[in-house]
Amino acid sequence: MTINILNQDKPLKKLTENLQDYILIIIGSLILAANVPLFLEPNKVISTGVTGIGMLTHYLWNWPIGMVTLALNIPLFIVGIKYGGGRKFFARTIFTVVVMSVGMDLFAQVLTPIQSDPLIYTLFGGLLDGIGIGLVLRGRGTTGGTDIVAQILNRHKGIPFSQIFIVVNSVILLAAALVVEIEPVLYALIVTYISGRVASIVQEGVSYARMVFIISDQHEAIREAIFNNLDRGITMLESRGGYQKIPRPTLYIVVSLTQVTQLKRLISEIDPKAFVVVSDAHEVLGEGFQPMPPQGTE
Repeated sequence: MTINILNQDKPLKKLTENLQDYILIIIGSLILAANVPLFLEPNKVISTGVTGIGMLTHYLWNWPIGMVTLALNIPLFIVGIKYGGGRKFFARTIFTVVVMSVGMDLFAQVLTPIQSDPLIYTLFGGLLDGIGIGLVLRGRGTTGGTDIVAQILNRHKGIPFSQIFIVVNSVILLAAALVVEIEPVLYALIVTYISGRVASIVQEGVSYARMVFIISDQHEAIREAIFNNLDRGITMLESRGGYQKIPRPTLYIVVSLTQVTQLKRLISEIDPKAFVVVSDAHEVLGEGFQPMPPQGTE
């Protein structure tokens, strides 16, 4: 009976997860759509990817950005479905691009452009772009365009994603410099940088924890102090010094931001000569932190 109940819950669980994903995709797509007529297009700040090409056609021939973006994505959808993972894989990408493209042209009719200060429209243009992209990625979608090209070339030719994005977007920005001159292109680079940083934060979350590696001759005493005072789990990694080649365990621990100072004081009291490395942990799943999410479904 228990197995039957669990099996009955699976379709509902899958439906709920997919619904949550599509809500994120819709919100993210609409934010991306509003950003173009609100901050980017009126200030000639060219977006990267296919949307950037759509903006160039708008400046040259007054074509609607959204419809051009959608039209340019259609052949990419066809190629992607055939060579990039099939209809199921691209369903969310197609949905994202349709909502975003239609939204661009609709918002262009009702939103009042903001053209006051370059600092305002570059910062907020990058912020909205990053939030939109981050939400779409959290919904397991993509914004199409160069994402599709990069995926296909990476899968079949082994070309790294980063190289494809750099080449394609460089060509678009060079073409933009000929159409709108160099100053808006420089603003576009700022928008792209801010967008990338914000998208990572939205997708992965703000860094709320720290990974700490501790190398010390007093590793046992430090391990016990952490257990007794911080109540955190510790992993002991087998390691060997590069100079004297002496075996010595490396302690690995993840702590919250509020525990970092306390951890460093504990280590300093036991072994002031300990070697400690502290780095960001953007997402931590498991006991003591966020619970492990359910397995994703397409």
